Amino acid sequence: MREFPGGIYAITPETPDTEHLLMQVEAALAGGVAAVQYRDKSGDVARRHEQASELVALCRRFHVPLIVNDDLRLADLCDADGVHLGRDDGSLREARIILGRDKFIGASCYQSLEFAQTAQAAGADYVAFGSFFPSPTKPAAPRASLDLLHEAAPVIHVPLVAIGGITPDNAPPLLDAGADSLAVLSALFDAADIRVAAHVLNQLFATESEE
Repeated sequence: MREFPGGIYAITPETPDTEHLLMQVEAALAGGVAAVQYRDKSGDVARRHEQASELVALCRRFHVPLIVNDDLRLADLCDADGVHLGRDDGSLREARIILGRDKFIGASCYQSLEFAQTAQAAGADYVAFGSFFPSPTKPAAPRASLDLLHEAAPVIHVPLVAIGGITPDNAPPLLDAGADSLAVLSALFDAADIRVAAHVLNQLFATESEE
């Protein structure tokens, strides 16, 4: 069983422009992101299938996993590398049965260590906590604390993903507290140069490994 990679976990912006989305994600991949999550909450089934399938092919060229957010059926249909499920998005055990042992299954655990422990017991490959900072994507999301990462590190034995308003400036305390991966959308895809932004974010992990 593979371990979910540590590093920058790029969360895609929602857009009907598939060509532009692919250009953005390719720039992030060229900048060295470790994983990509396709996130699109629209009801456009055809668009979602097209974009997810194209992103799977693109990410495979870079040997980076493509995870589908909240849609087990889509993840299965497009042969994605896994699925990320929220609290109300279905069973982790069902996802494992459908996707098999070689695919990644991630779980949103919000501000709850109990959720993370339950997800770990159900076979999650990583757990995500947040939102740690104000996020343009989810401005009203409740806040998670650094204490949660400190508490999780000794008892959660799968990678810890931190999410929510993360930038190069506010990320170091998250890594110090035990985060293995940083899920980033705005600080990456709103940047003037996405490739450079990915490289700058990646440097956080190089610095962490030197300390």
